[in-house]
Amino acid sequence: MVKVLLTGGSGFIAAHIVDILLQHGFDTVFTVRSDDKGKRILENHPGTPKEKLSYVIVKDVAQDGAFDEAVKSDPPFDYVLHTASPFHFNVQDPVKDFLDPAIKGTTGILKAIKAYAPTVKRVVITSSFAAIINPKQNVKLYSEKVWNPVTWEEAMDHSNVYRASKTFAEKAAWDFVEKEKPNFDIATINPPLVFGPIVHYLNSLEALNTSNQRFRNLIQGQFKEQIPPTGTFLYVDVRDVALAHVRAIEVSEAGGKRFFITAGFFSNKEIVEAARKTHSELESKLPAKDAPSDFPSDIYEIDNSRSKEILGIKYRSFTETVADTISSLQDVGA
Repeated sequence: MVKVLLTGGSGFIAAHIVDILLQHGFDTVFTVRSDDKGKRILENHPGTPKEKLSYVIVKDVAQDGAFDEAVKSDPPFDYVLHTASPFHFNVQDPVKDFLDPAIKGTTGILKAIKAYAPTVKRVVITSSFAAIINPKQNVKLYSEKVWNPVTWEEAMDHSNVYRASKTFAEKAAWDFVEKEKPNFDIATINPPLVFGPIVHYLNSLEALNTSNQRFRNLIQGQFKEQIPPTGTFLYVDVRDVALAHVRAIEVSEAGGKRFFITAGFFSNKEIVEAARKTHSELESKLPAKDAPSDFPSDIYEIDNSRSKEILGIKYRSFTETVADTISSLQDVGA
């Protein structure tokens, strides 16, 4: 059977990837930072034999040699999906908290695979629209061709550090393949804001992925007086992101390519209106129907055709994403 290593197995996207890997018949080993998280994932896949699903512990992805043991396997791995990377706004030290873990985690696993897992054919890396967006220029069309031009100096500003970490980590991966000429190729998955149902056994209302926090706030009535600024006007459903990772190892043409994974545009006002349609019980917590939208009239265009043509992704509708996200949060007490 084909065997896959998935890093950061307890993350929001990765937890959905586990389900799709198993559905598609892959033997799956995931990394976690603790036994507790590893056991929790296994317990929620009862009846799955250990040769189909198991875990290894990697405590700190930024440490030298962090993945050296994780990539060794008998039978050996065929593919690696690397999703482990920090994303939070509690930044004390930009280099230590964000840049090092993102960059060293990515180059570290590539080095480990080259040295200890010669059977690996492809590594799929979770990057981000953060590595594409260019706030310095008036970009008319966003696609995989565009790169964020952020500099190391700009990354020291806390407001830039997340985008910089994703940009530098992805560039480091492409540079590694070009210079080191390993036996594997890479593909990157570049989603914007990732919405969608949480994995209830791993997530609490206090530990939501950052993108989904706006749904919790809406359910709790925090949009009633004023709809907050949308920020990034692009979204994608987590289940489509997860499928894109798996398709990127199944489709040979995916090698050597970036994939801009987005379902399209949205605004926080549109979340409100979708919630009004799908969850009428929230009406008393929602703002008036004539509340203004902040969606800009002159927004850029997007080209996500590569994800559809090569990976075969058929994106979920915005209404489905909103409905399922709200329902999953209600299930854990929102």
